[in-house]
Amino acid sequence: MQNKVVVITGASSGIGKALAEKFAAEGSNLALAARRIDRLFELKQKLSNVEVLPVETDVTSEEDCKKLIDQTIAKFGRIDILINNAGISMRAAFEDVELGVLRELMDVNYWGTVYCTKYALPHILKQNGSIVGVISTGGYIGLPGRTGYSASKFAVRGFLDTVRIEYLRSGLHVLVAAPGFTASEIRKTALTKNGKQQGETPRNENKMMSAEKCASIMYRAIKHRRRRMIISFWDGKVVVLLAKLWAWLIDQVLYQVFKREPDSPLR
Repeated sequence: MQNKVVVITGASSGIGKALAEKFAAEGSNLALAARRIDRLFELKQKLSNVEVLPVETDVTSEEDCKKLIDQTIAKFGRIDILINNAGISMRAAFEDVELGVLRELMDVNYWGTVYCTKYALPHILKQNGSIVGVISTGGYIGLPGRTGYSASKFAVRGFLDTVRIEYLRSGLHVLVAAPGFTASEIRKTALTKNGKQQGETPRNENKMMSAEKCASIMYRAIKHRRRRMIISFWDGKVVVLLAKLWAWLIDQVLYQVFKREPDSPLR
């Protein structure tokens, strides 16, 4: 990964920030995208051993995504890896949630991935490089109280799986990575039924996989050009497997697990 050029969206916190730190430690140059540009500049100061380009980016804006790619090419002349990590979550019953919340989830999680991939693809093809989509277990099974989130992650998986097939003979590598519950800000910024951030996580973040461990596993998957990876075990590989074998049972289990959350939107 020495001197590779890696574009990471959602790089101001959580998994995105941890990925930036991991790739920098391995000698990769970085284009980091997020809305919180101040955090990106703070991260740039920390990653002084490599070249870092912070770009203020709202991935719901096609123009911003194009600007991110254009500025990366202007500075580095190439793109080897695009990691579509920017994402938001939600927590509300479908009957209560405003439709605008679901649109926002799709705009960030799905369309952000599509926009960045569209503009980066020609450059990545020249390098026989990698496109990565960060989904979650919710991209394989429906998570109650998170209809928009699961729908957007299913959409990202379908989109990138199709891109992989279209460019099967081109040398393009496509990885869809699905972390389970990972300690990050995503639950704090999750949208409630009216679009406001919930502020506090309903889960114990200390019992979750760290963002750094998740990033390390993803780094190895990218390096070895894996096509799919469900990162966690019990709330990832096991649940997805059981959902294939006994879907009715997993439906019941998921309902009970999410209903027991503090202030659960489930009735």
